[in-house]
Amino acid sequence: MKPPVFEFSAPTHLSGVLERLAHYGDEGRVLAGGQSLVPLLNMRMASPRGLVSINHCDELSYIRPADEYLTIGALTRQQEANTSELVKSACPLLSAVLPEVGCRASRNRSTICGSLAHADPCAELPAVAVALDAVFVVRSQQGIREIDAAEFFVSELCNSMEPGEMLEAVRFPTAAPDIRVAFSKISSRGHGFALAAVATQLDIAADGTCSSARIVAVGGGPTPVRLVDAEQLLIGQHVSEEAARAAADAALPMLDPSSDLHADSEYRRHVIGKMVRQTLCQAAGV
Repeated sequence: MKPPVFEFSAPTHLSGVLERLAHYGDEGRVLAGGQSLVPLLNMRMASPRGLVSINHCDELSYIRPADEYLTIGALTRQQEANTSELVKSACPLLSAVLPEVGCRASRNRSTICGSLAHADPCAELPAVAVALDAVFVVRSQQGIREIDAAEFFVSELCNSMEPGEMLEAVRFPTAAPDIRVAFSKISSRGHGFALAAVATQLDIAADGTCSSARIVAVGGGPTPVRLVDAEQLLIGQHVSEEAARAAADAALPMLDPSSDLHADSEYRRHVIGKMVRQTLCQAAGV
């Protein structure tokens, strides 16, 4: 497999990246880790006129706490975030999911923002962004836009960015001290993409009841599926095995999984229900 012919540039500053993206318009693509984009090029599923590498833009590599958010720049590698004590304390759900994203070799190159912008329905990090109501900081030569996670993912491999824009950073809300998280995933091979997965975050009040719940399914549709009906059942309740089972039952009608050569829709629906119950029990410690 060989990629199509393209022009390549590697600016050393963000301004240069934005200039090249403006030049190419909807025929330009940003290259960071390349773990998703390069296979698409080789399979001729993407044929951009120009690739704009951000790998020499050190200003885009950072993990910063500010204003009740943890902000992660476009060039921050997944492995850096995976080993970060700041990520572990400020965003425990992201910290719990990162070890399940690819393998050590791919995480050394892959970026957080690159995976999010790729918008693969089987990827784990978009589910974290939707669960936490992350904010996507999108920049072009015309300025900055902020897009909520719920509006960023449009469909399979499609996001809401416009031609000439790039994902400069993503902001995750800083977690409260009493947050509890869990993540479960099924894949066809070790370190493979998820056939289905569930990311769960619970806020347990002092009296032991659930004050907020975030449950998001991977593989339940063309974008991450926020299981709001299941979440609402848990508010004000003690998260018991019975409550977790009821929440799983409430989640099933919200799913619209697809069938492919790896798994059919009914299998995905079944295992997501099981994982909703599993992650709720794990997060609540029951």
